[in-house]
Amino acid sequence: MFQQEAISVMNGMGKNNDPFVFIIDFSMEDCIVLSTHEAEGKGILFNFNGYKNYNGSASQEKPSVYNINPVGYDRYCKAFDYVQKELNLGHSYLVNLTFPTKIDLNVSLKEVFNYSSAPFKLLYKDNFVVFSPERFVRISNGKIQTHPMKGTISADVENARETILNDKKERAEHATIVDLLRNDISKYASQVRVNRYRYVEQIKSNNRNLLQVSSEITGVLPDNYNELLGDIIFSLLPAGSVTGAPKLKTLEIINNAENYKRGFYTGIAGYYDGITLESCVLIRFIEKSGCHYLYKSGGGITAESNAENEYQELIDKIYVPSD
Repeated sequence: MFQQEAISVMNGMGKNNDPFVFIIDFSMEDCIVLSTHEAEGKGILFNFNGYKNYNGSASQEKPSVYNINPVGYDRYCKAFDYVQKELNLGHSYLVNLTFPTKIDLNVSLKEVFNYSSAPFKLLYKDNFVVFSPERFVRISNGKIQTHPMKGTISADVENARETILNDKKERAEHATIVDLLRNDISKYASQVRVNRYRYVEQIKSNNRNLLQVSSEITGVLPDNYNELLGDIIFSLLPAGSVTGAPKLKTLEIINNAENYKRGFYTGIAGYYDGITLESCVLIRFIEKSGCHYLYKSGGGITAESNAENEYQELIDKIYVPSD
């Protein structure tokens, strides 16, 4: 459905406290809003921080990502240099640059979904699977909270935690996104504050461990917030952590630099149970493409960024998380 219809449906179901699932692509051109029963019938499985629509144990088959074929370094540098030019002209402060990487898998997308361990998981038919570490927003009891995630480093790096927290580029990137999301949430919320700033979490995968840096931002919504769920969600889109700032100009830069359609990658998805809305950013994303798969990944670029490091981060994010 189109954006305005999705907003209307979400507002109506929120007003009536009717549970629903929603999936919104990056460009907000493809919006899915379904009851839980409808989602199951359409091959949609999810677990949004404990809110899930399936039973069963994790898959015993360990997924293996192989034949990894990322975008060529020359192509990446061309996009990176264009982004740097725009940053130096002052047209943006931060640009999230992403690319698809062609990969092969030894298991199906459903088996990846069953095996992967992540706070947020989504399987959309046999089209794509997501195992996201990043919350978009949580809305409950009149309060909204978000946890922007900016800053990734291999846990195997010596003094990794201190390195990521003290990195000048990473500090600037994180501060920009926190400021952007504070402003976004303020469109509907009052008493907006940053409760935790730049805390570090470890993410385990089947072949490496990563450290990622997040912050926590909260606000208080108006009394009739449940009647405005669609308006609130779409007012925050696209997610700041996967675009940059300022949003409108940065989106133009992204489109020119990447030259591919992200689709549902870096969109959002979530579930409303009639009381609480929980949602995530659609990152750590594998999409079926013919007889192969595409793993879409990337990272934030600032004026302090280094092309080689950013290219490596794009590759480092190609993993399946495990317990």
